Amino acid sequence: MKRDGTASSPSPPSSRLLLDTITQSPEETIQLAMDLARQLSPPCLILLEGELGSGKTTFTKGLVAGLGAAREDEVTSPTFALVHEYGGKGRVFHVDLYRVETPRELQTLGLEDLLTRSAFEIVEWGEKFARAPEVSRLRVRFEHAGPEARRIIAEFS
Repeated sequence: MKRDGTASSPSPPSSRLLLDTITQSPEETIQLAMDLARQLSPPCLILLEGELGSGKTTFTKGLVAGLGAAREDEVTSPTFALVHEYGGKGRVFHVDLYRVETPRELQTLGLEDLLTRSAFEIVEWGEKFARAPEVSRLRVRFEHAGPEARRIIAEFS
């Protein structure tokens, strides 16, 4: 309880800030993600959060390329397919939850099962994936910082 009698919020899980930077172009965002990919190992859940057009798919292009699963020009948003698989043996799953509206729809995707394959799971609109499994988790938030500029904040939790 706080001094004023209101309930205190539970403390957030401990996290480790990995980066907080501004990129000035899509190319710079892709390169940043490629560099970040070298620090990751499977299984790893990567939750991407931010407004529409804030750079989530552009960042994913760099992650997938940096992980060696596909060339950046082969990576597209899975908005209608919901899940794209890259890397031949399912090494990287790219999920887009933009159109998912209910917990039931989310449950039918089987996202938890994808991580049992020692894979990387990149989830756009990651804030909708509240019941994420207990694996290495990278949360990346995107904010508009200008016409082409994006603020990107990444932390492990």
